[in-house]
Amino acid sequence: MPVKTIEPARQTFTQDEAFNASVEYFKGDDLAARVWVNKYALKDSDGNIYEKTPDDMHRRIAREIARIEQRYANPLSEEEVYDAIKDFKYIVPQGSPMAGIGNPFQIASLSNCFVIGNQGDSDSYGGIMKIDQEQVQLMKRRGGVGHDLSHIRPKGSPVKNSALTSTGIVPFMERYSNSTREVAQDGRRGALMLSVSINHPDSEDFIDAKMEQGKVTGANVSVRIDDAFMKAVRDGENYTQKYPVFSENPKNVKDINAGKLWKKIVHNAWKSAEPGILFWDTIIKESVPDCYADLGYKTVSTNPCGEIPLCPYDSCRLLAINLFSYVDKPFKKDASFNFELFKKHLNIAQRIMDDIIDLELEKVDAIIAKIDADPQSEEIKAVERNLWLNIQRKALEGRRTGIGITAEGDMLAALGIKYGSEAGIEFSVEIHKTLALEAYRASVNTAKERGAFQIFDSEREKNNPFILRLKEADEKLYFDMLEYGRRNIALLTIAPTGTTSLMTQTTSGIEPVFLPVYKRRRKVNPNDKNVRVDFVDEVGDSWEEYVVFHHRFKEWMEANGISTDKNYSQEELNKFVKKSPYYKATSNDVDWMSKVKMQGAVQKWVDHSISVTINLPNDATEELVGKLYMEAWQAGCKGVTVYRDGSRSGVLIANDEKDEEQETMLTPFPTKRPEILDADVVRFQNSKDKWIAFIGLIDGKPYEIFTGFADDEDGILIPRWVNEGYIIKARNDDGSSRYDFQYKNKRGYKTTIEGLSHKFNPEFWNYAKLISSTLRHGMPIEKAVELINSLQLDSESINTWKNGVARALKRYVADGTEAKKQKCENCNSTSLIYQEGCLTCKDCGSSKCG
Repeated sequence: MPVKTIEPARQTFTQDEAFNASVEYFKGDDLAARVWVNKYALKDSDGNIYEKTPDDMHRRIAREIARIEQRYANPLSEEEVYDAIKDFKYIVPQGSPMAGIGNPFQIASLSNCFVIGNQGDSDSYGGIMKIDQEQVQLMKRRGGVGHDLSHIRPKGSPVKNSALTSTGIVPFMERYSNSTREVAQDGRRGALMLSVSINHPDSEDFIDAKMEQGKVTGANVSVRIDDAFMKAVRDGENYTQKYPVFSENPKNVKDINAGKLWKKIVHNAWKSAEPGILFWDTIIKESVPDCYADLGYKTVSTNPCGEIPLCPYDSCRLLAINLFSYVDKPFKKDASFNFELFKKHLNIAQRIMDDIIDLELEKVDAIIAKIDADPQSEEIKAVERNLWLNIQRKALEGRRTGIGITAEGDMLAALGIKYGSEAGIEFSVEIHKTLALEAYRASVNTAKERGAFQIFDSEREKNNPFILRLKEADEKLYFDMLEYGRRNIALLTIAPTGTTSLMTQTTSGIEPVFLPVYKRRRKVNPNDKNVRVDFVDEVGDSWEEYVVFHHRFKEWMEANGISTDKNYSQEELNKFVKKSPYYKATSNDVDWMSKVKMQGAVQKWVDHSISVTINLPNDATEELVGKLYMEAWQAGCKGVTVYRDGSRSGVLIANDEKDEEQETMLTPFPTKRPEILDADVVRFQNSKDKWIAFIGLIDGKPYEIFTGFADDEDGILIPRWVNEGYIIKARNDDGSSRYDFQYKNKRGYKTTIEGLSHKFNPEFWNYAKLISSTLRHGMPIEKAVELINSLQLDSESINTWKNGVARALKRYVADGTEAKKQKCENCNSTSLIYQEGCLTCKDCGSSKCG
């Protein structure tokens, strides 16, 4: 009889043990420690933590990579892998690979990015709903998702159902956006990119969709712009939109003034930072995978941050190279870049990336096995199962990888080169050219040992501009690729590195430093000895302000004999910054045109794309935004996003700016309630209680709110699919007023629920009248939320109600609005803003929803 092997119990650590050990690991950086413990330390669903410091994580990853290496010739050892990834110094798996490799507690993908879409005719409700379900299934596995809407017929097109004409793109934008918000409403929110071609007749509606406050808040949006449109804008000509897009036999044709639509794109981006722009002809022309478009590799959209254009059902895993660590003698006059070590590690990094594909295929097998074992019927499971089979096939067939970088800004500073200067652009291009050549060389070498990706065909790729660039730079590499093939269909990207850069303690991605020095606050006990109180908040808590140096700026100070332990005045700090290589090289200082030129020059050596944001001051003009977009197209960028300081649709502008827009936004609602109001229905759960809120709207802004228990004998019972309708003020037989809710059922008939006021607990109703009164008289929503949070209520049920009302209203707070009376639970910063209904910390990036 076989003996059953019992796995030894794993050692666990408390949150405090892991945090304190990680603070020591990060040399006192409590923010990096908190991010690692919360996001990447190995833990189970009960919250047990199995790793004490990132070193445990790096050992876990190295073991798994080495296990895969043993399948192939000339394997890397566990120690070789560990030496390359330890301490976040050289090679850094990003996000999902870092959390998921060797994680037995979570059935999830290792991919960071996915794009989905239907083959052929997908303009049916069935096709649209299929994409909706696939999006949700991916997001529950913590993947970011993108898909394109250009296949949906324009508004007013004839259809053969009861509606007779189609509703167009915008309602489906809202559907997909809502799905994103719903799938992770009490935890980490999914990320979604929606795109559409400028050639689509509804593209103007798409461009305007997010300008209405509270609409499409769960998605980023980008417009796919072709060269013909850009030339029409440049030359002052008209442009022809078609449906199907670019069809030779279109069903719908529309001639437009290209310049007028261009101005709308520019205005909206200036005002709200969206839509982003994707220069689609450049993306397709440069794309190596599109050489295999007829085999299913036609690029249709991008991931949520735009750095990975993908075909339907392909995915990508991300890894960053820490450029700062290759600078020998940083911040010294004889500082230099160690190209030999850089090349050596790029070879290792590309092998690791290929190993991670094998690990991903194991994860997908586990996901499919779980789906098969689930008790639901095969009919219900079919969409999810087919989704993962499609993803499995693309990963196995193309073996796409995503090597990128972080710390570009710090690398340049450490070499004494100003970010954005001609010398800076030239050196960055040299770095990325080297990266491209060595990564492709590593992929060819791996193909010699492991075989090329399944559909490799050099004949298909022979005229691709990116491949020809490699040939011109290194003929031997090119001819080796002809002989042996390549292991991976595409290899490179530059992604935002977010939390990764917090742990590498460097600048993020390709971006310059945000600020070399800034201030933070920590709570103190004013009765303690030797404590300094710099600030007392509204509730009486005492805070000490202290200076935080960007880690590499601190290294510059030490290299130049400046103590980092003293308390300096702001004037002294300004002098230090002025002497440093970070002076006039922050994200707000860098010349915007130079940044665009740098992106275009670097893009020539990145086969996917680059995620980069051009930060502009609040007083930047729309004309400047238009010039930057035009320059980006001419420079060869694949995409571009601008962010003007303080811009987000609907954000209240600064008090010292007395313009007409501010006066309009602060004007109260009409005091006489209209008889009928549009209404949103919001459901939420607190503890075990299920709640429902009816929010009356005027111009998309909350005017009144009614809430109570949902789906029980004492509450409101309406179908789960109802998320909007009307609140109607009516009269009872005795002349008293009441509020009815009306919605259309699936047959299109009106259904009315009479007397919301009688359906709810009287205490809830009274508070609802109070809050509705503040909304009707123009109180900003974020202030109303603060008022609700400050209510001192006795019973548990009314406090639960209070929390639910606040959550419901937060959905309508404009993105970018400051939350002045709240503090970050991660770092105690008071620099919190609302972002898609969640509170987001500008200092540490942590987000809290609900």
